[in-house]
Amino acid sequence: MIEKLLVANRGEIASRVLRTCRAMGVATVAVFSDPDADAPFVAEADEAVGLGGATPAGSYLRGEAIIEAAERTGADAVHPGYGFLAENADFARACRKHGLTFVGPPPEAIAAMGDKLEAKRLAAAVGVPVLPGIEVTDLVGGGLRAAADEVGWPVLVKAAHGGGGVGMRLVREPEALAEAVAAARRQAGAAFAGDAVFLERYVERPRHIEVQILGDVDGHVVQLFERECSIQRRHQKLVEECPSPAVDSDLRARLTAAAVTVGQAIGYVGAGTVEFLLTPEGEFLFLEVNTRLQVEHPVTEAVTGLDLVRLQLLVAAGEPLPAEAGRPTVSGHAIEARLYAEDPRRDFLPAAGRLHRFRVEERPGLRVDAGVRDGSVVGVHYDPLLAKVIAHAPTRAEAAALLAAALAGARIHGLVTNRDLLVRVLRHEAFLAGETDTHFLERYPAAELGAPLAGAEAERLAAAAAALAAQAGRRAAAPVLAGIPSGWRNNPSQPQRVTFDGEHGEVEVAYRFHRGGLDLAVDGTALAGVRLWDCGPDSVDLEAGGVRRRFEVHRHGADHFVDSPLGPVVLRERPRFPEPAGAVERGSLTSPLPGVVRRVTAAPGDRVPAGAVLVVVEAMKTEHRVATPHPGRVREVLVAEGQQIDAGMRLAVVDPDEPAADPGDAGASAGAGRQPGQFPPAREADPDSPPDRRG
Repeated sequence: MIEKLLVANRGEIASRVLRTCRAMGVATVAVFSDPDADAPFVAEADEAVGLGGATPAGSYLRGEAIIEAAERTGADAVHPGYGFLAENADFARACRKHGLTFVGPPPEAIAAMGDKLEAKRLAAAVGVPVLPGIEVTDLVGGGLRAAADEVGWPVLVKAAHGGGGVGMRLVREPEALAEAVAAARRQAGAAFAGDAVFLERYVERPRHIEVQILGDVDGHVVQLFERECSIQRRHQKLVEECPSPAVDSDLRARLTAAAVTVGQAIGYVGAGTVEFLLTPEGEFLFLEVNTRLQVEHPVTEAVTGLDLVRLQLLVAAGEPLPAEAGRPTVSGHAIEARLYAEDPRRDFLPAAGRLHRFRVEERPGLRVDAGVRDGSVVGVHYDPLLAKVIAHAPTRAEAAALLAAALAGARIHGLVTNRDLLVRVLRHEAFLAGETDTHFLERYPAAELGAPLAGAEAERLAAAAAALAAQAGRRAAAPVLAGIPSGWRNNPSQPQRVTFDGEHGEVEVAYRFHRGGLDLAVDGTALAGVRLWDCGPDSVDLEAGGVRRRFEVHRHGADHFVDSPLGPVVLRERPRFPEPAGAVERGSLTSPLPGVVRRVTAAPGDRVPAGAVLVVVEAMKTEHRVATPHPGRVREVLVAEGQQIDAGMRLAVVDPDEPAADPGDAGASAGAGRQPGQFPPAREADPDSPPDRRG
């Protein structure tokens, strides 16, 4: 048996592996980068060793440093998790050379399947249908175009030695091919062992189906059913489930048999996944083998009752597969949702910063694999996955309802996430009907699915609760007469007022306590049937319109996070005396997020058309193009390739071409209202103090 295991990974998968080790009595070692020093998984391990660095290349991809950490702590095995070195054959060989058990398949299998084109050739050789593909790493010009013509348009550009959608590009027009290949090579080189890429024929509206396999050292390879992973963005999975609603018993038998055949052909040992595309006509086509534990493995665990990490450790120690793995059964239905710090309404732009609160209510049938906790910092160097939330229920409809309710009620404060989109997907009639494919978020735009769950009326009530909670907090902290109601005076005067900025615009709340109770108005309209049952700094029990609701309020600076049955709401309280908004120089292009400048494509003096990309910023495994919205001349380029930048930092300045003057526009701006970002004049009255008496 393995006695001490080093987990060569981070975040939720490190915590997941550590959890099974504790259950098996296996001692554990974590390794961590500088930004991860205070991450939850570090504290969960028995011992931890710092790798230094911040980027993957400077930390979790340093195989020699990880092996040295194992030797220093006396670990006898290494679990690579997923990503980073999980599918690196050289690292697996190095572990073997140093007498460490690598929890995964043999290096030879990793190498054979790590080359996606070689994997296709092997699958075809054993009679499994495949998609055509051609390596194009060193092809340019006519040779590159000829390769695409041979594969068939449209094409996907894919990394040959990695997965997870990193670097993947869909190309429909020949003119975009060279740039797509170059961008894919850059991302592949930064994330994996090499920058090799290949072209693959693109299938319109397929389903993404994969089969979980397990093999042992005695040559047994078994299957643990299929998973469907069709709900994707940027070719990365968002929602996964087991079993697939599109797979009947006949198709399941053929799919799983093909997966086992591929596993046997390569002498597979450990946990792996054979991935397929399922066409609208019902034809399945081999894609690749992931020689590691998948992100979405919990749905398989839920329906089979098997712990895949435990099985990995047993097989790695030389044990045969237990009998229950050879005769698995499916119980109920499981769905997983990946909760990311990203904004679906801004093309899934990743978010970085501090997560003030992260809590998902415990419910029967619900599992949360999280890599964060209250106060965690989400940086720019790694994937912005916060957690995986998994629901298991007797039926698919029940699993979807449970998962949607758990996500909708989660307390996630401080960062924008894809939570609202996930909830709407899980409640969408097309999803519930099983009508899913990889184009789901194109037919039903992410910008619409990602809109806030709480509507304008919910935001108004949340603002009222936030104002009441804030005054309760101020009264509780008052050094004298803390028991006197907020704004109390013998001769009633104007109400107390506070203004918030919310998703649906400005909200003004006016309230006044009196002997008869509470007067409460929002945006000048009195709320009917108001009764304040209870009020504290963190919770407000408010009845309005004959309906009583409890609002949880968490304040961080000027931000108020309000959670209620109406949905989560974020409000920013306007300052009483706002600072004048700083002007941004005309023509400035700013970075949408913190990251690293990978390319600068223009120089001062260049003339550029509208839409021209001037700077490419890499953050969280994704490249973001910063383009000029107008034609003009580049006056300044303020960054260089390789430079670390912050969100909002100016990257370049483009002087826009001046349009011809139109006499009809003269005086058009006369009498214009306040400028964007400029608040109205501040109110003079303190929300909890009587107004000034001027004689």
